[in-house]
Amino acid sequence: MSAEGLARIRFARSPLWEVTASVRVLKEPGKHPLHHAWRAQAQARLDRGTTDLSLLFDLIPTPSRILPGFLAPVPAGQRPTLAEELADLWSVPEHSVRAMIESAVRTPSEPVRRLHADPARELPRLAEVIEAYWALAVEPWWPEMQDLLDQDVRHRGALLVEGGAARLFSELSPAVEWREDGLRVRHRYFEGTHVLDGRGLVLVPSTFIWPVVFSKLEPLWPSALRYPSRGIGALWAPKRPASLDALAAVVGRSRAVLLAELDAPRSTTELARRTRMSAGNASQHLTALRAAGLVAVQREGRYVLYSRTALGTGLLAGAG
Repeated sequence: MSAEGLARIRFARSPLWEVTASVRVLKEPGKHPLHHAWRAQAQARLDRGTTDLSLLFDLIPTPSRILPGFLAPVPAGQRPTLAEELADLWSVPEHSVRAMIESAVRTPSEPVRRLHADPARELPRLAEVIEAYWALAVEPWWPEMQDLLDQDVRHRGALLVEGGAARLFSELSPAVEWREDGLRVRHRYFEGTHVLDGRGLVLVPSTFIWPVVFSKLEPLWPSALRYPSRGIGALWAPKRPASLDALAAVVGRSRAVLLAELDAPRSTTELARRTRMSAGNASQHLTALRAAGLVAVQREGRYVLYSRTALGTGLLAGAG
């Protein structure tokens, strides 16, 4: 990792990668005990669906030693939508699609053979399958997943500011070790050396990847390292709704709900999404809560985050 490579480290989240990684969870449930609660609900929704998802599932072999790289291009921006990432998928050259299938899928099914034979015709079909799968198995949980991934990125960014690359990578994953000249990433099936080019390294937190990391080193995209996000264990835990009636009678329902959502620092956008308020409405209530000393504001990079003060926490606990 050169000085230029260090200077170009960035973070990104990837909804398309979460699709790919979640299919691995469905196909190998015994290896992913953290996601049993999600798997049970997602599988029930998939069983009721009508779209043939075999093309997507057949492209992801188990055990997953190599995944076809076109299934999840490295995000060009920090927060791409699924539609933006599918557009990147469509743009993968046909010869690259064929080569990635050949390297990853040992016994291709008929849908995979059709994709290999005519990528230009079949990639749009694959995108439709991914959209159908997303709507059933990922999108219902995506707001909570977004919050988790965004919180992880903010935490890692703070580590980078506080202690540089050594601090960032030392806490990224037990499989990642920082050394003076770069990284050592432990993989089960592969060994080799890769020199980063001038595009640097993209770090992608993932909900469904635990407990391993994935390296993405195809020349079509910047190099990427996908790693488990913090807090995954609590993501699928059932949330007991707090009784806010007493507090709402004093400060109003909207402000009571916002206060309850601040169990972790969150931005106005996150709070609006979680509470289904408009961003403007949430901002007005947060301003009032701040004036009353119930929430505080902090800045992490370009993010403005709200958190409960001790007074706000005590008020919420007393009302509960």
